[in-house]
Amino acid sequence: MTIERAGVVGSGLMGSGIAEVLARAGIDVVVRDISDDAIAAGRARIEKSLGRGVERGKLSAEERDAAVARLHYTVDLADFADRQLVIEAASENEEIKKSIFAELDTVVTDPQAILASNTSSMPIIRFARSTGRPERVLGIHFFNPAPVQPLVELVVSELTDPQVVETIDTFATDVLGKVTIRAQDRPGFVVNALLIPFLFSAIRMVESGQATKEDVDTGMVNGCAHPMGPIALADRVGLDTCLFVGQSIYEETGDPAAKPPVLLSRMVDAGLLGTKSGRGFYDYSS
Repeated sequence: MTIERAGVVGSGLMGSGIAEVLARAGIDVVVRDISDDAIAAGRARIEKSLGRGVERGKLSAEERDAAVARLHYTVDLADFADRQLVIEAASENEEIKKSIFAELDTVVTDPQAILASNTSSMPIIRFARSTGRPERVLGIHFFNPAPVQPLVELVVSELTDPQVVETIDTFATDVLGKVTIRAQDRPGFVVNALLIPFLFSAIRMVESGQATKEDVDTGMVNGCAHPMGPIALADRVGLDTCLFVGQSIYEETGDPAAKPPVLLSRMVDAGLLGTKSGRGFYDYSS
């Protein structure tokens, strides 16, 4: 199966990044969001990112223009009728995602089309069972920012057809230029199942006064050769995302290492989400 036409549901940070990756790889892309304002914001985000790529010498002006021409925008899921691959990148709400998959099942006409979710922690099987083609559903988890981060996790449910996994693995590596790993449909998959307890341990160290955030980050960068300390990384991931993923893992597994620290919960309550809000553990406003 050669994938030439794809759709992306959602044009937020992840959706716009995924759409950019697809368009830059030569794929015809339809991006859907819930309103014209959301579409305008997503389009601006993608075009700004492509512009930065030109400024940094990562792509030519001609390549940017070609990618822009491959992107089409809509508020109607029915415009995905001819898509061969649809990647859902909506908000991390299970009921919303299940509703999207149920609707995609009715509007995507090709029975060989593949439906995927970019969720960072939710069970893929629940979305698959919302369709009449659960064997054609899997997780394709990109990392933020999608145009920069090389990794894609392929999450395989108990019902996913192995050939679907092979098709997407080949597509992600040979067409999109990504590095892939495969994960079972378990809480946190591979990366977040390891990362979230690590980040939470660092946050608890700061919360208890055992060390400052600066010393925690400096220690891990200079003592363990990490490119970024865990507190700064939590800010980069988004404290709300860390909280959500931790809650998902903890609720399903009961692993105390994945139980969100109280400090993290309070910061999210206060709207201190990290780099995307301008302030988290560190201040990014200047």
